[in-house]
Amino acid sequence: MKKALFLLAILFGWMASAQDWHLSMEQAQAQAKQENKSLVLVFQGSDWCAPCIKLDKAIWSSEVFKKYAQDHLVMVKADFPRKKANALNPSQQKHNQSLAERYNPQGYFPLVVVFNSAGQVTKTLGYANKSPKEYITLMGLTN
Repeated sequence: MKKALFLLAILFGWMASAQDWHLSMEQAQAQAKQENKSLVLVFQGSDWCAPCIKLDKAIWSSEVFKKYAQDHLVMVKADFPRKKANALNPSQQKHNQSLAERYNPQGYFPLVVVFNSAGQVTKTLGYANKSPKEYITLMGLTN
């Protein structure tokens, strides 16, 4: 019984600290507008792009960034994996491709696009070897 409760506590703690990524830009935009939050769209190649993987580990997965994002951001992931095992469903691939055509026509990876709550692009940037707090500032956001 104690073991089961312990495992449940770990599971709920993990779920509470997990980054809340949206896959639909439209839903994320509606939420950002409703909650008056900035929106961050991240173009990444999760299984082939070394800077994308570094950005995920150093920034998106950090407790500092997750806490900031929970209170201030709506996050959208547009992933472009190359391995068959990580392939997205065709609908998601099409959605991500349309986002890339509009916001990342040069095909930069990673590319981080920051929007205000009204849906206007306020900043674009890529990987930077910074701390999570420094990266938040680099994104044009405040702590």
